[in-house]
Amino acid sequence: MGPPEESTRSPPSGLLPDLRVPLLALAAWAGGLAGYLLPAPGVLAGAVAAGLVLLGRGRRWRAGRRWTATGLLLAFLAVWVGAVARQSQAEQSPLGVLADEGAAVTVVLTVTTDPRAFDGGHGTPGVLARGTVTEVTGRGETHRLRAAVLVLGGPEWAGVRLGSTVRATGLVQPADGEGLAAVLSTRTAPEVLAGPGLWWRAADAVRDSLRDSVAHRPDDQRALVPALVAGDDGGLDPEVAEDFRRTGLTHLLAVSGTNLTLVVGFVLLLARWLGVRGRWLVVVGAAGIAGFVLVARTEPSVLRAAAMGTVGLLALGRDGRRRGTRGLGVAVVGLLLVDPGLALTAGFALSVVATAGILLLAPGWRDALRRWLPGWAADAVAVPTAAQLACTPLVAALSGQVSLVAVVANLLAAPAVAPATVLGLAGALLGLLWGPAGTVAGTLASWCVAWIVLVARVGADLPGAAVGWGTGALALALLTGLCLVVALAGPFLVRRRSTGTACAALLVVVVLVRPPSPGWPPAGWVVAACDVGQGDALVLRAGPGSAVVVDAGPDPAAVDDCLHRLDVTEVPLVVLTHFHADHVDGLPAVLSGRGPTEVDVTSLADPVAGAQTVAEEADEAGAAVRVASYGETRTVGDVTLQVLAPGPGPPRLWAGDDSAPNDASVVLLAEVDGVRVLLPGDLEAGGQAALAQAWPGLAVDVLKVPHHGSRYQDLPFLTGLGAPVALVSVGADNDYGHPASSTVNALEGAGAQVLRTDLDGDLAVVVDDGGLGTVTER
Repeated sequence: MGPPEESTRSPPSGLLPDLRVPLLALAAWAGGLAGYLLPAPGVLAGAVAAGLVLLGRGRRWRAGRRWTATGLLLAFLAVWVGAVARQSQAEQSPLGVLADEGAAVTVVLTVTTDPRAFDGGHGTPGVLARGTVTEVTGRGETHRLRAAVLVLGGPEWAGVRLGSTVRATGLVQPADGEGLAAVLSTRTAPEVLAGPGLWWRAADAVRDSLRDSVAHRPDDQRALVPALVAGDDGGLDPEVAEDFRRTGLTHLLAVSGTNLTLVVGFVLLLARWLGVRGRWLVVVGAAGIAGFVLVARTEPSVLRAAAMGTVGLLALGRDGRRRGTRGLGVAVVGLLLVDPGLALTAGFALSVVATAGILLLAPGWRDALRRWLPGWAADAVAVPTAAQLACTPLVAALSGQVSLVAVVANLLAAPAVAPATVLGLAGALLGLLWGPAGTVAGTLASWCVAWIVLVARVGADLPGAAVGWGTGALALALLTGLCLVVALAGPFLVRRRSTGTACAALLVVVVLVRPPSPGWPPAGWVVAACDVGQGDALVLRAGPGSAVVVDAGPDPAAVDDCLHRLDVTEVPLVVLTHFHADHVDGLPAVLSGRGPTEVDVTSLADPVAGAQTVAEEADEAGAAVRVASYGETRTVGDVTLQVLAPGPGPPRLWAGDDSAPNDASVVLLAEVDGVRVLLPGDLEAGGQAALAQAWPGLAVDVLKVPHHGSRYQDLPFLTGLGAPVALVSVGADNDYGHPASSTVNALEGAGAQVLRTDLDGDLAVVVDDGGLGTVTER
């Protein structure tokens, strides 16, 4: 007799996903990475070799394997060719050539994103926008083309509407971002040649109606409702955004697949209620997707979210896991064929990984939890858990942190997300017909949003909100293994009420009690540089639990977390070298609960807004503010400080400098446990030369490299200090090119060990048996 009939059957529908299409997606992704990161001749030779193997040995394979291998190779090559072609086109584009020369040009471009305000440096306001150039005139020649540019404009650009065609004049420079041919810097007002088309005007009307429906609500609610519905987060308070980041809720502030699933799902339900059936529902769904993309803007992130959201809609239907997995593979291949540069972007990777986690992991968790929880509760726990487990290693690689509160925060926020999104959309649509009706719906949406904001704020204050994690290969491999173990073992643990409840209790304990960072703070530490992004925050150990803080960084949460991990509970003195935001914006966190504190500042109150904010925050915390006096020496616990600059009289502005506040930085020579530390703030080259003249023969053990390691340095002075350790406080992937290779190379050439917060996380200098050593968090 032959084998039983059951042994030849396919697995039950939906039990095991078909992995052929996801494998095609991985091959396409590899093609995109190879196109941008590997030399073309080597990749082409490898592809030819793979093709020859397929032609030779592939004949012996079964037809299914042969066709699968052929498809993988073709998917790889298709995206690879697209990536190589785009790079070649950008390099040979007339605009790219002009950018390499730093030429002055006049361009005709169509604005493709909403202009956004940004700080152009030293308090100068600016506007960012993207556009597609169709005509460029430079070096006496005019070229017609189609190329993407990033516009760095003045305030005059703020009123330009998406979809407008404008003529602008400025300087073009090479672009760092993939898909961009150049960066256009202009300080002149653009000449509007044509306004946005009908569809863009309709989308703008919906967005304006959405904002009007919540205009009467508090600031955070007024900003968050448009962010939930359409990704419009332009007015969001940075502190609220930081709370969302620390609690793993950032995806709610940007357009994501969840937004589209909720919006289009609501439209489909409404259509069913109106009697629409059959294929017409497909038409309604497609129209809903198109409308969502127009309202949220046709940016790459929105198109990516639309694709992931469509996959989510597929997964909601019958045979959801199979259809969703296939849909995800098709979406990835399609997106990479349209824009191969997505293969390099973190947002694309996070979207794909989160969607894959929900499709592959959530069903197992959901079925296990349904044994003792209602179906809706099981779904509410399973979906965020699966997405968070899948994304955790990637998030840690990007941020160096693991959010322990993310699952709980997403679970608590989830019940409010859907009604907030749907009511916000209803407010926008009703507001177009009758303003008061839109206001009612907008008010209801804002009430839901108020709960989400509360979850983010409370969660961000918990000790386990964000735990530092290394970004090295070993640390990430360990984290990936832990996530995999939890993902596979979790359903077996939570399938019973007793063990499931115990796991929930353990998670609560971990979130409420800050876990220790192994080996941190290091024994014998004397000075630490906090990883606060693009800014400065230095900590000098004044005694057990006590420290002097020099600059507070740009991010209150980041400096507060650093001080917590250093076990600093008392800060008797804060010195703010100057009033730029990247040195003072974290002050409230330093002062909170660590006083009484004195705040020493520079004599130049520039920028004025920064100086006023510092005065107000110090007054609110009950801290005295005084101007650091040139030449004075004082002792705070185990720390001795001497003020080396600014000198007496008005601050000098050096030739070539564009920043008087930098050269007015308070410069400190500190000594802690016999270790001499120079803290020069953002002193520029001219100021450094003056410092060398005023204090000849200065020698130190540790140098905090001025101005985040910029190229504007007096290198003979810095290398002449003889410091065996140089600390660079700098943000990862910053827009300024800090630290400059010339600065780092010069210091290393002089024998200094150069440590950087962007690469190493928090940095510490330690004294061990009388010798000087260094320890990094990562």
